[in-house]
Amino acid sequence: MVDVDGLRIVFFGTPDFAVPALDALLASRHRLVAVVTQPDRPRGRGQKTSDAPVKARAVAAGLPVFQPERLKDREFTAALADLHAGLGVVVAYGRLLPESVLTAPRLGMINVHASLLPHYRGAAPVHRAVIAGEHETGVTIMRVIKELDAGPILATARRPVGPEETSEEVERDLARLGADLLVGVVDALAAGPVDETPQDAAAATYAPRITREDGQVDWTLPARRVHDLIRGLYPWPHASSYLDGDRLILLRSGVSPDPAPAAPGTVVAADPNGLAVATGDGMLLLREVQPEGRRPMSIRDYLAGHPIAPGDRFTASA
Repeated sequence: MVDVDGLRIVFFGTPDFAVPALDALLASRHRLVAVVTQPDRPRGRGQKTSDAPVKARAVAAGLPVFQPERLKDREFTAALADLHAGLGVVVAYGRLLPESVLTAPRLGMINVHASLLPHYRGAAPVHRAVIAGEHETGVTIMRVIKELDAGPILATARRPVGPEETSEEVERDLARLGADLLVGVVDALAAGPVDETPQDAAAATYAPRITREDGQVDWTLPARRVHDLIRGLYPWPHASSYLDGDRLILLRSGVSPDPAPAAPGTVVAADPNGLAVATGDGMLLLREVQPEGRRPMSIRDYLAGHPIAPGDRFTASA
């Protein structure tokens, strides 16, 4: 069946990453009939309840918004069926979808995933790719099935990852790249069946959800690994370590080619250009840090109020 006038689409998404895809569909010839997003949660430092980015954009666009606590609730599944959607689009919604939801749209559901599947299936593909030091990542449009991120692939787009780029920078670009790719796939689905390539399950890797515990620095690792952790956990939850009993959040760093002349975690040099710290292989140069409860600051500013001398040592706990 060819949908000459475009598809009726129900959109599932929650965070900033999903907003470019929502905007791209709003600007397309297809019709968004509703947005499904997570229930309102406390956000930010003050933990005040506020609209997530997708909900805020949907409300501004005048779209119906559903925020079910349980996707299997009869009231929600009935409302979903009443939309008579031709296609469901999922972008970082944050929950696995039950069969009753997957089969509600006539053409099923497709997903915009921020990795080159089958690599980095799961909740934190961008963070995990940067932490692993990957030189390339991308986005995949796949069909949603009950197994996590395992559906056949409809389209992919690749993006290089620079050695100094953070997860924030990579994710922002992937959101735009995925939005552009999505509209082409939806256009193709409206015109008729498209090729769907099964994933190689044997090549699958996983990207579990990031926690604060992931940010604890192990100074016995090579300097490059620590650097990748710092940029991979930016802007949240950040890498951190303890110096003189105080937790220090590590925001920006570099890698020195010089060998480490001291035990891992030992400060080798402290000057306004950077804090050189020995690791298990090479030295890490800290360029921007944030004392807990304070503002981010350059090493120059930090040293002005926190004298550090060679021989001081970072530790895993206070």
